[in-house]
Amino acid sequence: MTAYDSTGAQGAADTGDDTAYDAVVLAGGAARRLGGADKPAVRVGGRALLDRVLAACADARTTVVVADPRPTARPVTWAREDPPGGGPLAALDAGLRHTTAERVVVLSADLPFLDEGTVRRLLAALRTSGADGALLTDAGGRDQPLVAAYRASALRRELAALTQGHDGRTGPEGGGRTRSEGGRRTGPEGGGLTGLPLRRLTGALDLTRVPDPVASFDCDTWDDIATARARIREHGHVLDEWISAVKDELGIDLDVDTKVLLDLARDAAHGVARPAAPLTTFLVGYAAAQAKGGEGGPEAVAEASRKAAALAVRWADEAAATKPDAAPDATPDTSRPDAG
Repeated sequence: MTAYDSTGAQGAADTGDDTAYDAVVLAGGAARRLGGADKPAVRVGGRALLDRVLAACADARTTVVVADPRPTARPVTWAREDPPGGGPLAALDAGLRHTTAERVVVLSADLPFLDEGTVRRLLAALRTSGADGALLTDAGGRDQPLVAAYRASALRRELAALTQGHDGRTGPEGGGRTRSEGGRRTGPEGGGLTGLPLRRLTGALDLTRVPDPVASFDCDTWDDIATARARIREHGHVLDEWISAVKDELGIDLDVDTKVLLDLARDAAHGVARPAAPLTTFLVGYAAAQAKGGEGGPEAVAEASRKAAALAVRWADEAAATKPDAAPDATPDTSRPDAG
């Protein structure tokens, strides 16, 4: 699903809710180390890298993706730096213009192991530290400024300072005609931040760091893609990855207790017959979808699973009670006319 907004920020002004945040996802890079492949569309675990990142920031009030529009699993606002390909600072500036929350999560679109828990940890670190931003560090202790939560006011302050300083210089990098856009000066063709390295911004901010060698893993090369694809198929990850991929593919945004469903499938397979397991879980899902006019949610799944599991237990108990060696009247009754 896509939503395109090229004129301004979504939503009203920040309400003061300290849990509210917006997200800016940078997805317009050239991916030279992937031979120019469309990196955000590369699939890991059956899902595009961009969709995996969007799932991690699903709680964002507004999600802005800085790239050319494309189909996505979740609705987003699209933005683009001018000129396109101007680098991460120019892209961040373009995306930030569509946000209104005081807290902004800034992410690259190539993070296969990022999840909602990590985003919440970054926001919590930002809130408790009082810093301008909280970012992840990778396995080598290196800062990952595109896996971070920032105070929007700090970003806007430093981006404005960089824009003004860049435009004020002489020579090929900073000289030339300038124009005004939304109260912020831009260089020739809007490129006031074009080509500036991200460290020019982060170096001016007060940052706190959150070590996470897994969530900070990004995919710059095909070897990185292969590593990510192998890891999610390991025993400890494959089931959750598969469930997430199926939900994205079917357009389902529903979190359920998978243990309950697995227990139900086990009981149905053991107490009835092996094919009963997938059929029973399908019927439970169908019943939950019908509950309360389709508004049942996870509670409807849990209730349908409870009923079906109780039925499977009764079915198994009844089968055990009718076995010849367990039936109370298993001994022939010679008093009956047809005995013998």
